[in-house]
Amino acid sequence: MNPTRRDAMGAAIALTVGSPFAPVRAAEPKLTLATFDAEVTIPIGHPCMGGGIAPAKEIVDPLLAHGFVLSGAGKPVVFVALDWCEIRNGAYDLFREAIALAVDTDPVRVMLCALHQHDAPIMDLEAQELLEKHKAKGAICDLAFLTKAGARVASAAKVCLKNARPVTHIGTGEAKVEKVASNRRYLDESGKVQYNRMSASRDPKVRAGEEGTIDPLLKTLSFWNGDTPLCGLSAYATHPMSYYGKGGVTADFVGMARKRRQADTPGVFQMYASGCGGNVTAGKYNDGDPANREVLGDRIHSAMAAAWKATKKTAVKEVTFRSTPISLEARTSEGFSEKALMKRLTDDPKPFGQCLAALGLSWKKRCDAGKPIDLPVLDFGSAALALLPAESYVEFQLAAQKARPGDFVLVAGYGECGPGYIPIERAWKENDSNLGDWCWVNPGSEKRMNEAIAKALKK
Repeated sequence: MNPTRRDAMGAAIALTVGSPFAPVRAAEPKLTLATFDAEVTIPIGHPCMGGGIAPAKEIVDPLLAHGFVLSGAGKPVVFVALDWCEIRNGAYDLFREAIALAVDTDPVRVMLCALHQHDAPIMDLEAQELLEKHKAKGAICDLAFLTKAGARVASAAKVCLKNARPVTHIGTGEAKVEKVASNRRYLDESGKVQYNRMSASRDPKVRAGEEGTIDPLLKTLSFWNGDTPLCGLSAYATHPMSYYGKGGVTADFVGMARKRRQADTPGVFQMYASGCGGNVTAGKYNDGDPANREVLGDRIHSAMAAAWKATKKTAVKEVTFRSTPISLEARTSEGFSEKALMKRLTDDPKPFGQCLAALGLSWKKRCDAGKPIDLPVLDFGSAALALLPAESYVEFQLAAQKARPGDFVLVAGYGECGPGYIPIERAWKENDSNLGDWCWVNPGSEKRMNEAIAKALKK
């Protein structure tokens, strides 16, 4: 990243969150929770989905950051979920550093994820700088807006600490989601493997296929002060889009469900995170009719309400945080070498092709620097909150749950999104068509992911 750019961004954030040497809060002997939200809606004209679809033409509903700060178990742990498509590489680091500075913790203890709505931005500092350096027509994000958004979220995290409340119990609940998720992979009527089930699938034959491998359960982890609920974090594994690409910025059906749950429980801070939905969409149950946004939102809302009703409380006895580093290889197949990506960046006649090349180069730069991804876990003993990177396939979420049989494991996906799709090996062998461009890792990632997941979740 351009050092001058980073210094300018750091200065803007420091002005908002205060000096790193100023005490943020007094030491607290007991576990406390503080919650915050901040608007991170992109301006009109800003690229959506990294320049892959129409830019923002109207704001259908605001994009929000929701978060909590858990204090009293070592340095504070922050969980933040953004209504953004992705946040990657230097942008991911910048956000975590800003929030960590604000609440006096370490960046590794900021569990940051995107929800992955497509009518929303992708943020990648190095990729955007490459596009600007080579005067490309493509554009991924507005770096000045990123700076402002990071400062706004960090400030909200700092301010919320004065309203921290004791946490005595956690709650765990889950419920089946009816007719939302389906795997991109299915067998067609002739028994042939297909990977063409998108978020909206208009072909009845595609929708008629089996659901395939999914996690049917929405899980909710909640925090309580005695009998008073403070916060509920729900997560479900699916791409969160009903329809998109026309420039209508929106949190889509998961944002709609979250808003309804907040209205149901005005005294409880409601959050939502997308699970590992890299290969999971609503395509079996969605033909792209705009009316389906509300239908899908109703189904997620119903599961959130049912999971809350099924919640069981447990007194908090121990809380630990740990993070396991994982290194994934930059993709080396044809068209993904540094030389090929640079040629595409400068010569591709399609602006989005230039953007894809820049995203690939940004990730490769990180890999070449030997910088791993963090796989963080917030562990309560009988329950755990884990964050997995990028567009991890749902099989990794299921692996995380299997790593702790008998325990409640809530998995959020779309953490550090630099790798793009992180598939299982079968997808490579079956020529999963989704791996043609939005995947910047080599085969072999499944073994590395499963080893890191098992290590991170080991008690």
